[in-house]
Amino acid sequence: MAYLDDESFLLHSPTSRRLYHEVAKDAPIFDYHCHLSPKEIATNHRWENLADLWLGGDHYKWRLLRANGVDEELITGAASPREKFQAWAETVPYTLRNPIHHWTHLELRRYFGIDTLLGPDTADRIWETANARLAEEDFCVHGILKKFRVEMVGTTDDPADPLTHHQAIAASDLGTRVLPTFRPDKAFAVDQPKAFNAWIEKLEEITDTSINHVSDLLHALQKRHDDFHAAGCRLSDHGLDRCPALACDDADASIIFDKARRGLPVDAEEKEKFCFFLMIFFGQQDAAKGWTKQLHLGPFRNVNPRMSALLGPDSGFDTIGDERQGAALVTYLGALAERGALPQVILYNINPRDNYLFAAMTGAFQDGSVPGKIQFGSGWWFLDQKHGMELQLDALSSTGLLSRFVGMLTDSRSFLSFPRHEYFRRILCNLIGSEADRGELPDDFDALSKLVADVCSGNASRYFGF
Repeated sequence: MAYLDDESFLLHSPTSRRLYHEVAKDAPIFDYHCHLSPKEIATNHRWENLADLWLGGDHYKWRLLRANGVDEELITGAASPREKFQAWAETVPYTLRNPIHHWTHLELRRYFGIDTLLGPDTADRIWETANARLAEEDFCVHGILKKFRVEMVGTTDDPADPLTHHQAIAASDLGTRVLPTFRPDKAFAVDQPKAFNAWIEKLEEITDTSINHVSDLLHALQKRHDDFHAAGCRLSDHGLDRCPALACDDADASIIFDKARRGLPVDAEEKEKFCFFLMIFFGQQDAAKGWTKQLHLGPFRNVNPRMSALLGPDSGFDTIGDERQGAALVTYLGALAERGALPQVILYNINPRDNYLFAAMTGAFQDGSVPGKIQFGSGWWFLDQKHGMELQLDALSSTGLLSRFVGMLTDSRSFLSFPRHEYFRRILCNLIGSEADRGELPDDFDALSKLVADVCSGNASRYFGF
């Protein structure tokens, strides 16, 4: 069988292939969580060369380059784009069995029409062919969104960020809806007074208010929540090592906030209390507006002090964490439910150890008001690959309703990542089709087709109101 054969790649039974090609392949994409740049979408960005598009900001690739012994100069340093591409071309043959080998060649095929394997001997030809394609009129952000039938993109935005790029996109003729996502994680950094106060100053400027008390902070965050809603936002997001679980009243929150504002040290217990205080506030705001809250839980971030200090966050120095997630998550979701303020929630875990913990927990907080109100989200980060996706689908299917799952997202900073939806859809169709062909699911193509169509796009459209 040919590598990445379009007809049968990841599709190991007749029904799998039929489900993919007749149902999943051309379904629209709702990429409801990603880190694409609103500015690049608003300006319909174009790229100078393949390295600019493919390697800039992609810490997945950076990690493999480092693992292959490539010097940092050729990764994030001052080497030329062509030199960086050559380093990647020399690394790709060593990525066999890593999902990036699949993604790399899917991207070459789907974006550039190149079916040659990338390696040191083919680098020149691929570089020239891809760069010629980049120069064509339709190879731009808007052209890519149209090509891949992307109906919705959810970017990730800080409350202190202006929404001017989103306003420009909304006023344009772009067929894709591009909506902000409210991610207020910088509000939790009371243990880092310098960074916290710099962020507060930005929030003051964007809201045209003075923030001297914790009540002022809540007022400013409420204003931005309203602004985001007016701009079309319907999702929030939090990236946490684990949910905070120490109760905190207004008086304690005020004391902690005042300490941080004066540049005084805030200890770990105080930080957790302040985070819990804000997370309850954010949950109530989301529920009041009918938003969906996303909780990305579990990574250990920036674990390499030297390299993180040198290159900053999101540079590839994060890993799977082993925090105990269950008790704190139960406490937080329970606190919102007790207040009648539990919004739609999507739970993402990064440690496969916790798959069944998260999947089963969703069932404990469903309330019958919305199908699949509490979701076990798709395989995330280190689990965003074939085995991780299969583990997530199995845990969800075994404890809840796969038929109500809102499906895949890219969680990516790259406009080359949309084939990840194809990757997921092939895996989904193989799971469903192979079980049907083994007699483990009914021989009912209409029922199987509905399940696949819903998970690929239908459920997300209905769940988020798109």
